[in-house]
Amino acid sequence: MPASLQLQFYKIRNHSYFSPPRSYNTTMSFAHYTILAIETSLDDTCAAVLRDGRVLSNIINTQTRFHADWGGTVPDIAKRLHHEWLPKVVNLALRKAGFGSETISKEIDAIAVTIGPGLAPSLEQGIAYAQKLANTYNLPLIPINHMEGHLLSSMVKNKNGKSPLSTLPANSLGFLISGGHTQLVLAQKIGNYQLLGETLDDAAGEAYDKVARLLMLGYPGGPILAEMAKEGTPRYPLPEPMTTRKDLNFSFSGLKTAARHFLEQTKPQFTPAFIQDFAASFQKAVFKHLITRLKRAIEEYNPSTLLLGGGVVNNVALRKECRSVASKYGLSTHFPKDKKLITDNAAMIGYVAWEHIKLGNRSNSFAKLDRLPNLNFPKSS
Repeated sequence: MPASLQLQFYKIRNHSYFSPPRSYNTTMSFAHYTILAIETSLDDTCAAVLRDGRVLSNIINTQTRFHADWGGTVPDIAKRLHHEWLPKVVNLALRKAGFGSETISKEIDAIAVTIGPGLAPSLEQGIAYAQKLANTYNLPLIPINHMEGHLLSSMVKNKNGKSPLSTLPANSLGFLISGGHTQLVLAQKIGNYQLLGETLDDAAGEAYDKVARLLMLGYPGGPILAEMAKEGTPRYPLPEPMTTRKDLNFSFSGLKTAARHFLEQTKPQFTPAFIQDFAASFQKAVFKHLITRLKRAIEEYNPSTLLLGGGVVNNVALRKECRSVASKYGLSTHFPKDKKLITDNAAMIGYVAWEHIKLGNRSNSFAKLDRLPNLNFPKSS
């Protein structure tokens, strides 16, 4: 494959980079096509190397400990750490894949990078470093939507070419639940997506973190709260959000406020037993809201399969609820078996780039690539 291969993503009105999928060009050879991918949408500095869609390395360097004292991601700190860590993380990804940094020009065919959505200062660091590599080695630079990475994460292949899902079924329903996003997305084929619903304020993962902070569980508190919920009984009345609305959007700010008011009014002792029960009560309300929308989307759009993605999908109880609902409607459920592919990572970014490369999309305008912190899927009409 010539190094001049580029991708063309048409920038449509809602600032999405997508192109109508073209027919696969069987005259083009993709054997041993190798992609170096970079992901810096928030506070994880990530790099991965993929060959023919198979993950050769997937490095995730988290900044969590540097943001813990602040109770959340600090943009300036995230930007500085991405700038410092990217060269080391990229070199480590290359070494783990069996390459050296000096072999980029010989072994790497393209660079893929997340351009959004995400934290703007974080995104710009990844984009700048990817542009530097692309310019230095005269390689194609492929802009990728972070959420498309989560959507297709079940298709990412391990070194042996195995993945939970080999191809994307038409009319697949993606349920993407992360710290920054909660989305229902209909996927007809690679690059052809429709946003059915999304959060109108806080995302599910963000709500977990904020309620965990009220319970003084530390940072990031969401996963701790989910663990505490396993041992608790949902005995406290917390309201399900948006019960009067019949659309597919989400809202978690009201639930977060209800949790805060309950704690302020009752002034409970934060014993382990109370925290476990309150965590279980909060999680029950979150799940009910998520599952209500999931059922509604399945009934309205009759999808062929369910795809789960995003960091909150690490919650085993949530996966069980989603799989149970999908099964009742006759749908199979797919999600990454490797936990590193559920959280933010560069392997999913590289895999999306690989899928778009096979569609033959090309461009020569990567030098103008810019961050798109509010990048989104095309919305349903």
